Amino acid sequence: MPKVLLTAASVRQAECPAAQRKLDLFDTHTKGLMLEVRPAGKTFYLRYQSDRGTTRQMRLGDTRDISLQMARRLADRARAKRAAGEDPSEAKIISRKVMTLNEFLQKQYVPYVASYKRSLRTELSLLKNHLQPRFGAVYMDEIKRSQIQEMLLERRALGAAPSSANRLVILLQHVFSMALKWEVPGVKENPCKGISLFQENNKRERFLSHAEAVKLNTVLQQSDNKLLKHIVAMLLLTGTRKQEVLGARWVDFDLERRVWRIPLSKSGKARHVPLSDGMMALLKTIPHRDDQALLFANPSTGKAFTSLHRGWDNARKKAGLNDLRIHDLRHSFASFLINGGRSLYEVQRILGHARSHTTQRYAHLSQGSLLEAADVATKMVGDIFLPGKPNISK
Repeated sequence: MPKVLLTAASVRQAECPAAQRKLDLFDTHTKGLMLEVRPAGKTFYLRYQSDRGTTRQMRLGDTRDISLQMARRLADRARAKRAAGEDPSEAKIISRKVMTLNEFLQKQYVPYVASYKRSLRTELSLLKNHLQPRFGAVYMDEIKRSQIQEMLLERRALGAAPSSANRLVILLQHVFSMALKWEVPGVKENPCKGISLFQENNKRERFLSHAEAVKLNTVLQQSDNKLLKHIVAMLLLTGTRKQEVLGARWVDFDLERRVWRIPLSKSGKARHVPLSDGMMALLKTIPHRDDQALLFANPSTGKAFTSLHRGWDNARKKAGLNDLRIHDLRHSFASFLINGGRSLYEVQRILGHARSHTTQRYAHLSQGSLLEAADVATKMVGDIFLPGKPNISK
């Protein structure tokens, strides 16, 4: 390992001996700086010791691209980082391992969410049509917060609803959250953090009143779909989702413990729904054969219903409830519980909401219950503290 004082002239004149594959020249001026001379060209390197005592070598640049003076500055900077506890070559190794968004989606993210997400089709559509065309070819550590904010504003300017525009950011945020969780090389922060989303005022609130429930039930009794009345009743008595009810199996009901286990909910996890007195009574009225696994098997196919639209649409129109959706039965269940004095925590657990924020939309419904609770104080002390009332001791 020849040690020489490298100069611009010696670098230019250095040649690899014919009998050697390469020649390494170590600079006596800059610690660790080395000139590698090969028949095909010359390259500057920095050689140093890692934390574990192994010798490492970091490429600084080809002599056709950087001068000796520049190589010395780069070597000094790299040694300063090394002294501060950073490994300069490790940073380069990590940089080479950073994936583009497309690579991460194909290799890790999509295979993972495909194993549990029931809304996969929608998610893949959003990725393919919006996020991948814009960010797919970009390395994950180069996707900036400003670019995401720009996408959000553009989507809104093109006429997308606030919720539709926000959904792209929320999805991308989840993608980066997974990348951080899995310690994907180069991903050190979530660029979606701090993005200001649009205010969404499109949360549709439609709750079934007692009078409307009576009308609906009367019509359902006459429906051509003999199972529809049981399905609607179960939706209204459990607050579960349509697909959860349509896929319900008898084996998942523990009548002794009064609990219904839903093996695969929207979150991808199993959850347990308590069976009320009304639900226990309903289960006894549902037609059942020993060879039938499903609660509601389509009589034509023996399989789960794929759609209830025709029967449901006819029923709601005959009942004069044209604006009532099947999902509104779930909202109605929540409103019944809240107005009955149950806590938001209890409603969250029964509905299977992963976040309390989702259940919070029903908070305003509890105002009547809160007023009743506040009136307890008045009932306890009567009107003795009201202005103009005599305070007569007994």
